[in-house]
Amino acid sequence: MTNGMLKQLVISAGIISSQLMSSTVLAETDPVSAEQKSAILEEHLPLYELRTFTEIFDRIRNSYVEPVDDKTLFQYAIDGMLSNLDPHSDYLLPEDFSDLQESTTGKFGGLGIEVGIEDGLIKVVTPIDDTPAERAGIKSGDFIVSLDGEPVREMSLNDAIDRMRGEPGTDIELNIRRKGEPDLLEFVLTRAEINVASVRSKDLGEGIGYLRITQFQDKSGSELVSAIEELQSQAQQNNTQLHGLILDLRNNPGGVLDAAAEVSDAFLSSGLIVYTEGRISESDFRFSATEKTVAENTPLIVLINGGSASASEIVAGALQDHKRAVIVGTQSFGKGSVQSVLPIGGDKAIKLTTARYFTPKGRSIQAQGIQPDVYVEQSEVTTYEQSYYKESDLPGHLSNGDDDNAENPQKDLDADHEVSDNLLSKDFQLYQAYTLLKGWSVFQHHAYPAVKTTANKTQQDLKQD
Repeated sequence: MTNGMLKQLVISAGIISSQLMSSTVLAETDPVSAEQKSAILEEHLPLYELRTFTEIFDRIRNSYVEPVDDKTLFQYAIDGMLSNLDPHSDYLLPEDFSDLQESTTGKFGGLGIEVGIEDGLIKVVTPIDDTPAERAGIKSGDFIVSLDGEPVREMSLNDAIDRMRGEPGTDIELNIRRKGEPDLLEFVLTRAEINVASVRSKDLGEGIGYLRITQFQDKSGSELVSAIEELQSQAQQNNTQLHGLILDLRNNPGGVLDAAAEVSDAFLSSGLIVYTEGRISESDFRFSATEKTVAENTPLIVLINGGSASASEIVAGALQDHKRAVIVGTQSFGKGSVQSVLPIGGDKAIKLTTARYFTPKGRSIQAQGIQPDVYVEQSEVTTYEQSYYKESDLPGHLSNGDDDNAENPQKDLDADHEVSDNLLSKDFQLYQAYTLLKGWSVFQHHAYPAVKTTANKTQQDLKQD
């Protein structure tokens, strides 16, 4: 036990003792019954439950088939107390506390895989992009049956995570059960230093930019702003403008609450983003948008799925409530609670659920999730060739007449088809988002000049009158 922990225990014991002492004095000087005395004591401390705990602790220590030291028993008791509150509260030992701090900075050693526990097995929530797990073909929804030949049913979730992490360059064997596969799948992965890129971007063509956030980290907000500014700069260099953005939050398990607010703020110039409510005032927060934004009027689509949780749902919910974005995909995970990390003794901590969060319109996401505006399942699409004769294929066809002067539009058309076909074959949900934005940009391109011309004509007619 550390000196810090010992000091805290001594301080706590002193408080309890003083409370008990004052209660005893009250019991001796005031004419109260035995029942009232007991009630006064239990108001400050559940004495009966503590006696029961002490008796059980003593029985285990003295009668269990194998000796167990007091420190281990206390740790088991704390683990059980927190794990039975909800799936997200936990007791963090020094190495666990360090791992949590690493995850907020985006750097750790291991396989690059987000996992949970279901039916006693370790379930893959999502493999992190560009990591050994993702490159090996580990998929969301896979169940890990064994690690290096040892069944995971005999491990806690933390033990399994510790087993998967390790020195870069070392190997680990995973046996995986996958839906639709009759036999276990065997993977041998080589651990690596995982530097998770919080935000990555790509120009999809046609003035449409793609933004992917894999996990909300401390710098996700600033990284997103930089990525958007880079896409805007690329568009200007191509003598065009950014017609639309796709923000991909699929399989994003969440992360830092402040980062989610900063990401939302990049697209909003005013209004509430998210608020939290807990039992104590320190758990209540409100995050609002600032006037500064890099993409206030750019059409936006947000992609979500069942792996989008927590901070991802905060962003999707805020942008949906403000009607700032169209949400495309499938229903999100539904984690609407906030965990606070409370240090204990300097090198340990408890991760405790302290509040629920709500979207600007007061919607709770807990166990419900975000419903997309446009529901699109991920699909494998097989295209087939259709042969049509065109006028230009007919022998002796007339020339266009402008062939010498006109630029060849076929080059741009082929490039556009190449982007569409690539997305269609690899990512149907992203393809749908791309086509929605492309259709919107085409509509704006055709509709706006017509309105402008009509308005100008009306002004000229008024002047003539």
